[in-house]
Amino acid sequence: MSVVVCLGEALIDFVSMESGVTVGDSPGFVRAPGGAPANVAVGVARLGQTSAFLGKVGDDPFGHFLADTFAGAGVDTGGVVFSKTERTGLAFVSLAANGERDFCFFRNPSADMTYLPSELDTERISACTIFHYGSITLIDEPARTTTLTAVQQAKAQGKLISYDPNLRPPLWSSLDVARKTILETIPLADMVKVSEEELGFVLLGNSPDKALTSEEVEACGAEFMGRFTPVSLLCVTRGAKGCAWWTRNGDSGSAAGLPVTAVDTTGAGDGFIAAVMVGLLERNVTTAEAIFALPQEMLAEIFSFANAVGALTTTRKGAIPALPTLAEVAAFRNG
Repeated sequence: MSVVVCLGEALIDFVSMESGVTVGDSPGFVRAPGGAPANVAVGVARLGQTSAFLGKVGDDPFGHFLADTFAGAGVDTGGVVFSKTERTGLAFVSLAANGERDFCFFRNPSADMTYLPSELDTERISACTIFHYGSITLIDEPARTTTLTAVQQAKAQGKLISYDPNLRPPLWSSLDVARKTILETIPLADMVKVSEEELGFVLLGNSPDKALTSEEVEACGAEFMGRFTPVSLLCVTRGAKGCAWWTRNGDSGSAAGLPVTAVDTTGAGDGFIAAVMVGLLERNVTTAEAIFALPQEMLAEIFSFANAVGALTTTRKGAIPALPTLAEVAAFRNG
């Protein structure tokens, strides 16, 4: 069984072959396997820890391509369910000149939205150390109930709970519903990863694409930890500016970004949180309480490593194809 279990959506990203154009104007697309929790599972496996993905895809060529890709990357796919009635979700992704993305989703409904509690692999959850989930499967029933059931099982069994809201506005009925759902589910987690834009959206009601100043990040990070007392570790990604973090015992810090030529930022945050999990596991941090005992210099090492993984992920198109191995990260950091 696997030390990290990731539950959520898996889909095909069709990434524009040309930057600076809309989805409608793109001359062509590159097929890439994706879905944030699936990306995290692959990221963990590529970095040397065992991982499993739990979710539902269509019993179609895309669904089998996804399962085969995950398995080929070393992910345990025994908990993947294949739907006979719904198709695998698709997302068309256009890229701005700086590698930032715009999404157009096809899911009406997609198989991941119909994931049933009865289809949940409870044995794999029982066997894991870290359980990771996102907000996309909290949008629609029955996937919402399935996700919450899995989180509640993991909490009851003392697993370290990791949550990445991974806001995708086009998938929600409204931004108000998205914000309300994320606010309600943050207290379920021991560890939360958000982008600085998501942090501003959740706490301040900002536009989802509004970046924060360093001063605003500091203020919001402190407010977040004061408001969500069950959370032991908050990780905030800031793109090229690096990251910042806060722990329940009052420690906080930041790590500068690493210079790369960004081709596609898809999956960078997923690689980042995968690296944080691996860093914690390598230091035998398997409970929320153990996070408190980590000295500041160890946290700085973990987040410097995570920044390197996130930066490397932006240098190739697609999420899973771009997630680096330990050897690639070491070469990048030593180069």
